[in-house]
Amino acid sequence: MNNCLVCNRIHLILNNENPLFFTELKTGYVVLCDYQSYWGYTLFLAKHHATELHELEVDYKILYLTEMSLVAEAVYRSFNPDKINYELLGNTDSHLHWHIIPRRKIDILYKKSIWEIPQEARSYKPTPHEIQQLKAKLLSNLKLIK
Repeated sequence: MNNCLVCNRIHLILNNENPLFFTELKTGYVVLCDYQSYWGYTLFLAKHHATELHELEVDYKILYLTEMSLVAEAVYRSFNPDKINYELLGNTDSHLHWHIIPRRKIDILYKKSIWEIPQEARSYKPTPHEIQQLKAKLLSNLKLIK
């Protein structure tokens, strides 16, 4: 394994060892975020290691962005948030991966990025039962729009 956290997570997916993984698309893997303070917080991990969108071939990039938007739509349909935040940062983990974060007006510091909120306020670890519920709901909505 290398030093890329996202590549390591993909390795776990491929070995059937990532309990947060719930579906594979053509360009990426869809997993729940480790923390669920934002109920339905989902990650879309690019299958191929690239650090910037412009590094992808045009057709692949269009499909990758389309699939990311389908995942976001499934999150929206599943959890009916007031807003979806889309984040593709890469400052810490440079492998392309989207954070798809459902936000509600009742959230702590709703108008701020979640990264501005103290980690202890956004670090709820779901139970195995909650993980299964979240994955089932997201997967059923993703199938409806694919």
